[in-house]
Amino acid sequence: MSASNDCAATNLRIDLAAAYRLLALHGWSDNIFTHLSARCLDHSDRFLLNSYGLLPEEVCASNLIEVDVQGENAGVDDASVNPAGFTIHSAIHMARTDAHCVMHTHTMAGMAVAGLEEGLLMVNQTSMEFFNRVAYYDYQGIPLACDEREAIVAALGDKHSMILRNHGLLTVGRTVAEAYYRMYYLNKACEIQIETMKTGGKLLLPDDAICEHVAQQASSPRYMAQSIDLIWQAMRRKLDRTDPTYRD
Repeated sequence: MSASNDCAATNLRIDLAAAYRLLALHGWSDNIFTHLSARCLDHSDRFLLNSYGLLPEEVCASNLIEVDVQGENAGVDDASVNPAGFTIHSAIHMARTDAHCVMHTHTMAGMAVAGLEEGLLMVNQTSMEFFNRVAYYDYQGIPLACDEREAIVAALGDKHSMILRNHGLLTVGRTVAEAYYRMYYLNKACEIQIETMKTGGKLLLPDDAICEHVAQQASSPRYMAQSIDLIWQAMRRKLDRTDPTYRD
């Protein structure tokens, strides 16, 4: 591998480790059962995942595990990965060439909306960014078996965000920053919905045309690229100020 490729691979590890630390920072951690992954730059059939048993706040660039789509650890004898996490992440990495990063969370707000029959409601402009752009996957049990991979991929289709019913949230991105951006605002939309529903008032839901207009505005390439970059750099700076050990 060339020096430039080595640098890119190192930066990918640092970005993914940063994303794990941000989970802890935001209070999104589900102890050891939260998992994020990133496809390796030099091997399309391998991806990085956290070592099973580590809290998100313990993940750093050097202790991420490289695993292939068959579940074999690359050069690591004593480390293992979350089996349910492997099923979900390997499925999407295998099927979606644009899914270089896959994030799956069990946040309180995300799990609450995942338990609602109506799913995500367009109660706020943050929610409207996801109008007709969120897939749903019906709960089949803990996804421990690899034969569930096809169903997960079929449910996601060509979308970048998914609500796993009775389970949690999932986003994909061409970069760690992009997947993080989508996860942050999908979870924020869920938080807004839960808080709105708590009031007991009648929900004000705009017309579909308005929702689609907002979704198109938010997904314009120039707007998204700038927002993703600025937010990611800001969050990396925050981590560097508070605990830069994610880089180790």
